[in-house]
Amino acid sequence: MKKLQLIKALFAIVVIAGAFTFASCGKKTSDGLGKKIEIPCAGSKYAADRSHFRGTGMGESTNLSTAKRKASVDARAALATGINSTIKAVTDRYTQDITVGDANEFAEKFEDMTRSVVNQELNNMAVICEETRQLEGKYVVYMAVEIAKDELLNNVNNSISKDDRLRLDYDKMKFENIFNQEMENLANQRP
Repeated sequence: MKKLQLIKALFAIVVIAGAFTFASCGKKTSDGLGKKIEIPCAGSKYAADRSHFRGTGMGESTNLSTAKRKASVDARAALATGINSTIKAVTDRYTQDITVGDANEFAEKFEDMTRSVVNQELNNMAVICEETRQLEGKYVVYMAVEIAKDELLNNVNNSISKDDRLRLDYDKMKFENIFNQEMENLANQRP
């Protein structure tokens, strides 16, 4: 008789445990938005801040080299987009603050010169995170890259000093102040 009661008790425990397990399988997250996914080399740690421009990317391929190349291209594109939009904002504000003969011509030449500097800097970017995963016969590479703000600013200043026309209308301190303000704005927009 005691054996039968023990079996019934064990059966009841198994049924209750099974019910809890089954119920928890169908639960959604408390916010109702689904399962949170952590993406390597992404998030606020890899966002631009006061001292660095950063970009992240991902590449996927059955070939590891191709996946790395795709991740690098994606990260470089994100980095270049961030730098170019910041430089555009700085140039727009700077040309509004200075008095030059032809502000449009100055802005155009200035943006062309800074684009050239940015392209050179992209060759000197630092990889700050790289993770490789293999999933179902494919390689997935995540990458984050950065360029120091001061290095970019120094190269912009050096390029301007070599151009007679730009140098005439260039106020280094004013430009650097605007540039630093834009970097502050960029840092405040971090996720």
